[in-house]
Amino acid sequence: MITKLVILDRDGTINQDSDDYVKSADEWLPLPGALEAIARLNHAGWHVVVASNQSGLGRGLFDVAALNAMHAKMHKLLGVAGGRIDAVFYCPHSPDETCQCRKPAPGLFEQIGERYGMELTGVHTVGDSLRDLQAGAAAGCTPHLVYTGKGQKLRGKTLPADFPPDTRAHEDLAAFVDWLLVQPETKVHSVHKTPHKTGALA
Repeated sequence: MITKLVILDRDGTINQDSDDYVKSADEWLPLPGALEAIARLNHAGWHVVVASNQSGLGRGLFDVAALNAMHAKMHKLLGVAGGRIDAVFYCPHSPDETCQCRKPAPGLFEQIGERYGMELTGVHTVGDSLRDLQAGAAAGCTPHLVYTGKGQKLRGKTLPADFPPDTRAHEDLAAFVDWLLVQPETKVHSVHKTPHKTGALA
């Protein structure tokens, strides 16, 4: 079995971010063109997975039912746009909890690699913040910054030195897809089915 995989951050990359957290389906609003960009990836043969910090759970700002409702809305709107996200991996912990899944730790990415039975070296990951890209790079992914969400403040600036050195920046998710779809396919990942290790999915 052969697949092409892209790993996306959620808040600020696919949907609008909020300093007060996205706490309900009503507050989950897709960024312009993001869902259509995912659909274009799918139509070109790419599988899309989300890796997202959701510390609002650990902080008690919303519960798993609310998170599931957000993702149900995301999947429904994606379906209307002709796209799909295969799975959502999330960290439910607050920053003061000791875990290996809260980005910039690579735990979510390691879960994805285990789920798909593949090495993540060279897999493209897209996010709007430093910690998104640090987590992906630690797992071997190729990091891409988007100038949406938290990334807006970096538009037009040289990326700080703490960003992974091979980070490529794009205006938004649609611009990343524009770039990716014209790249020569130099690496194809073999996927071997392995028993699913239970992780945080929604």
